[in-house]
Amino acid sequence: MKQTILVTGGTGFIGSHTTVELQQAGYNVVIVDNLSNSKIEVLDGIEKITGIRPAFEKVDLRDFDATEGVFKKYPEISGIIHFAASKAVGESVEKPLLYYRNNIVSLINLLELMPKYDVKGIIFSSSCTVYGQPSKENLPVTEEAPIQKALSPYGNTKQINEEIIADYIHSGAAIKSIVLRYFNPIGAHPTAYIGELPNGVPMNLIPFVTQTAIGVRKQLKIFGNDYNTPDGTCIRDYIYVVDLAKAHVKAMTRVLDQETEPLEFFNIGTGTGLSTLEVVQKFEKATGVKVNWEFAPRREGDIEKVWGNVDKANKVLGWKADTPVEDVLASAWKWQKKLREDGIM
Repeated sequence: MKQTILVTGGTGFIGSHTTVELQQAGYNVVIVDNLSNSKIEVLDGIEKITGIRPAFEKVDLRDFDATEGVFKKYPEISGIIHFAASKAVGESVEKPLLYYRNNIVSLINLLELMPKYDVKGIIFSSSCTVYGQPSKENLPVTEEAPIQKALSPYGNTKQINEEIIADYIHSGAAIKSIVLRYFNPIGAHPTAYIGELPNGVPMNLIPFVTQTAIGVRKQLKIFGNDYNTPDGTCIRDYIYVVDLAKAHVKAMTRVLDQETEPLEFFNIGTGTGLSTLEVVQKFEKATGVKVNWEFAPRREGDIEKVWGNVDKANKVLGWKADTPVEDVLASAWKWQKKLREDGIM
């Protein structure tokens, strides 16, 4: 019998791609989302790709009773992949309490309900932001690198949530967890049926690049050109969202079906750093489209440079991000053009 996985934030960017990969791997999926930063039409895209429409519940995970209602309705849930969270660094600096309430209360509610409803495992969507700005000797950053004081409330919620999971498991709770610390997800499904569609002005680089390229935005601002990097712009590890989604399937299988430690951490990235300027240049090369951009002052909360050592995920999970970045950027452009064709953007 197929196992059923609860995917919180499943109509979001990473959640929708992970739902597709879970379904294609033979899992049943129940999505919970409050649609605060996504659209219900994403379910249509998932169904077009897989031929299966996942179960969907519009629930705010901060509401304990409503969250418990999901477990009562779907008693067969055996694992959770927890994406649902507010995720913009800049916004978190401006609205810290929103981030603490959204990102921490939702996790606590899920953890509290897991033993009661015999849910064995949870994959937590964490972030490389927990490493802060790693020192030179810690780049590329491994899972053993020191956790540093977060530079933003968003980053801090990821650190706090990791600690909550660790403390809960240490207390003897009968659950297992894999924490995936991932780098910067980009791109879209090759079908262009699902992709990144933030509500309002994008906070992430690639949607802003594609929206500028197609004329929705007048100009892309690259924040800071005086960082200690080869071209002065920030360096990140950009990972294809489909590759990232596949890592969640590997992690879910490991948590539910294998004898492992109750808590494990994995970096999920490519192992290569690219600067903001390099990404824009590679996008132009991959698509043949020029992007109107200019430098702007540094943005509060941004880390100068970080990329991952992903050997552990490669070896232990048997997973690797191997899609060429040019193909990834071309997929993002295909998605943007599909949004234009559909009259969405």
